[in-house]
Amino acid sequence: MAIVRFTVGEEPTPEEDAAMEAALEAAAKLPYVYDPDCPPLTEKQLAEFRPVNFASMEERARAMAQSKIHV
Repeated sequence: MAIVRFTVGEEPTPEEDAAMEAALEAAAKLPYVYDPDCPPLTEKQLAEFRPVNFASMEERARAMAQSKIHV
């Protein structure tokens, strides 16, 4: 797949627009390939996710104590 670059503020030519549309259609037909360094997560792994933004330090401390994470 080629890298497509644009200049901000310039409209693509009709040829560039058609080429982008064709590239998008071709990409949409390609199968998704997972990165071997980042395989899909299992349902159990997804259920273990926890928020990382807390409203207060107290809330963060409670979450860390519950999950036994020590930073």
